[in-house]
Amino acid sequence: MTPPFRPAPGPAVRDLASSIRRLPPSCGPVRLVGVDGHAGSGKTTFAEQLAMALGGAPVLRLDDIATHDELFGWTGRLLDQVIEPLAHGRTAHYAPYDWRARRFGTPRPLPPAPVVLVEGVGAGRRALRPHLALLLWMELPRDESWARGRSRDGEEQREFWDGWVPAERRHFADDPSRPFADLLVRQREKGYEVIPGPAGPVGPGRPLTHGDGPPAVC
Repeated sequence: MTPPFRPAPGPAVRDLASSIRRLPPSCGPVRLVGVDGHAGSGKTTFAEQLAMALGGAPVLRLDDIATHDELFGWTGRLLDQVIEPLAHGRTAHYAPYDWRARRFGTPRPLPPAPVVLVEGVGAGRRALRPHLALLLWMELPRDESWARGRSRDGEEQREFWDGWVPAERRHFADDPSRPFADLLVRQREKGYEVIPGPAGPVGPGRPLTHGDGPPAVC
């Protein structure tokens, strides 16, 4: 089977990757980078682009850590299975959750690479922020993000989304991420724009403002 076409990262993503490489490690030898935002805001696609620009950096998807019963109650599992071993320079092992079978699968290794991306709703929660070298927030309003997510997942996931939306509202009301974001990421018609976030400048070369093209048409 031919792998899906993935466009090469644009200048904004390449510049961001270069900046991340210059940051000091935040979790043992690892520069842990959080990619947070509302469900449907484009976190997965952006994380893939950033990982590519970083030369194939590992991506931990929080969808693999969460479960139907613990949409946001997975902090302890993430800290025990991933953060603690990485902080000690060891390879982490986590069992990805199968959302169709409703059970955990075979454990996967996550090595202490120079950069590891943590992508998903809640990547910037307060329990994880002390371990992050950088927190990115996908800058797309929640209602627009949720509409995109519902359209992407189709009618068969309608019941899931009916439960997800109020759960996400409660999570961000209690434990917001955006106010602590170092950088905001906006999707453009082609590529991305990366601008300083509410947390202000971090590391060398900040503030970073770079876009790949005109803004996306909403």
